[in-house]
Amino acid sequence: MMTRLIRFNAWPQQAVVLACILLITLVGWVDYFTGYETFFFTFYLVAIFVGTWRLGPAFGALLAALSVTAWVSANIEAGQHYSNYFVPVWNAVIMFTVYLVIVGLLARLKKILGEQEERVRLRTAALTREIQERVRLQKELLETSDREQRRLGRDLHDGLCQHLTGTALAGHLLAQKLAGRAEAEVGAAARLVHLIEEAIEMTRNLSHQLDPVELKSGKLTDHFEDLAAAASQRFKVVCRFEGSLSQPIEDDAVATHLYRIAQEAVAGAAQRRGVGQINIGLDSAADEVVLTITDDGTLPPEKMPEDAEARSRAMFYRADLIGATLSVEPLATHGARLTCVLPSSRTKHAA
Repeated sequence: MMTRLIRFNAWPQQAVVLACILLITLVGWVDYFTGYETFFFTFYLVAIFVGTWRLGPAFGALLAALSVTAWVSANIEAGQHYSNYFVPVWNAVIMFTVYLVIVGLLARLKKILGEQEERVRLRTAALTREIQERVRLQKELLETSDREQRRLGRDLHDGLCQHLTGTALAGHLLAQKLAGRAEAEVGAAARLVHLIEEAIEMTRNLSHQLDPVELKSGKLTDHFEDLAAAASQRFKVVCRFEGSLSQPIEDDAVATHLYRIAQEAVAGAAQRRGVGQINIGLDSAADEVVLTITDDGTLPPEKMPEDAEARSRAMFYRADLIGATLSVEPLATHGARLTCVLPSSRTKHAA
């Protein structure tokens, strides 16, 4: 009822005035034809309610006076007789007073509702600004994290890798100088060179994970293959990548977010108890690109790693940034599957 009456705010003022007067006139005629025994107090209230709500208490008081006049006139014309003139005047005053009380209550109710609507509007605007600021901060934190990872990856590749490469060359020279000496010393030098070369390879793989340069359509699957190989070596599990992209991912930012989601998902899957195999899938169809990470591990809730919640939030936030949908579901026997579905329209360069 309240909602329907509030819609009168959309009516022109002239239309409201005319409608209220016509309604009082109509009720007065019905009051006259039904006789003075029938009390039409409530029916006059409809016009008073509409007029007060739309045009304010002053107009409501005017409608109340018109309603009392119509009511008294209809009863007199219908044949009601009074012992003296004081009786109809008294009845009219009582009825007008009741109407004025109702008009005041309606005006107060409208004011309260208006204040509540304004508070809701202000709070909604404040909440919207807070959400926008939080989203902005989250995006900045994510971009800062990615930027720092890329910087660290470049430092590892350009700094530590080069230093280790120089150390390996020095080790080779040392091994050549020791070639004519004791066999044990030559073997130790060769062993040292081998360890340094392993360190170079591990550092290079780590730098590529932190800074996957040129994550473009033609090389994205190569990076996923490198991710699977690095995960197998790092987590001591069998990690395989299978998939192909029939449609290129032209937007580098989208490709990077997909890669980061896969990184987080693989790291999370590797921490599950009893995991022995992790499968990475990346396939494209006419209208979507689907990334899946499947593992065969089990892990009770109380054993969840401390960073699992942060990792999950990061993945869902990255998916939301690129317009993808992300879901995680347990498999029928054991293990879980993460699925990220990206519309193909989001793989194109932004206009």
